[in-house]
Amino acid sequence: MSSTRFFWVGGLAVVLPVLFFGADAKGIKEPLGLLPIQFPRENPYTPEKVELGKLLYFDKRLSSDNTVSCASCHHPDHAFTDGGATSTGIRGQKGGRSAPTVLNRAYSLNQFWDGRAGTLEDQAKGPIQNAIEMGNTHENVVQTLRGIAGYRAMFKKVFGTEDLTIDHVAMAIATFERTLLSGDSAYDKFKAGNKKALTDAQYRGLHVFEGKAKCDQCHEGINFTTNAYHNLGVGTDKPSPDEGRFAVTKNPADWGTFKTPTLRDISKTGPYMHDGSLKTLDEVVDFYDKGGLPNKNLDDKLKKLNLNKDEKKDLVEFLKSLDGNSWQSIKEPSKFPQ
Repeated sequence: MSSTRFFWVGGLAVVLPVLFFGADAKGIKEPLGLLPIQFPRENPYTPEKVELGKLLYFDKRLSSDNTVSCASCHHPDHAFTDGGATSTGIRGQKGGRSAPTVLNRAYSLNQFWDGRAGTLEDQAKGPIQNAIEMGNTHENVVQTLRGIAGYRAMFKKVFGTEDLTIDHVAMAIATFERTLLSGDSAYDKFKAGNKKALTDAQYRGLHVFEGKAKCDQCHEGINFTTNAYHNLGVGTDKPSPDEGRFAVTKNPADWGTFKTPTLRDISKTGPYMHDGSLKTLDEVVDFYDKGGLPNKNLDDKLKKLNLNKDEKKDLVEFLKSLDGNSWQSIKEPSKFPQ
């Protein structure tokens, strides 16, 4: 008989059977404040797969010129972002969007700012063949990895075959990414009963977050996101605005909408918004306080907040209380399979 778990979907706590997702991973202890990770039935957890995925994640040989890896845009030194407004790919090419953190992607639904990938496995394949990012082809990556004896042995151990495929590559990377977790923050300790875990400013900021500012309309649940899409107006005043999710769905209601990101470790993942246009959390709070940027599709949740100076300061302090633990021990490998 299968057990059940709560998941946050569109702002609602939904009960789904574990059987749908696969089993909990033995040996993984989620930090305080998080739920057990659910690994897909078609891509179950093993420690060996995590280790393989970690090597692939950091290996620049997956790019066409051996200069870019997954970690180039999602590095532990920057809480699994890259610290830039927009990301840099092969030959110094600049993308149009900011790299979101990989932390807690295990609790996410569709991937990318526009949700064009349904799973982490699908997402892992995208940058490899993106001309600006890694500039490679799936076929060439597979050929490269098949030519590395050390990788052939690892893929055989994990998947039972040396005849590795791009799906095997994606499954290994996605498994590693599902283990990148952020929890055990001051906020989590406070919710668990330690009333001294938050500073006075953070406690006041929590009340601004849930009260006057109503941030939890979109940033809720264990990962502080509904996984939904909203138009805040960011970039809509540019000559050629990023269409956001509209480019995926072709639904006019999705024009200029982007996925609500997690607030976990938000103080470490700036600059902010899908285009990295806001450098600091103070700027982000000011932007929301003004009610976003008016445009033809501005979300109706965006209203002027009229926060005073102290409320803004306290809100920023509360956001810092979401800085978590467990991921800081992840380091780039010193050597790779040969």
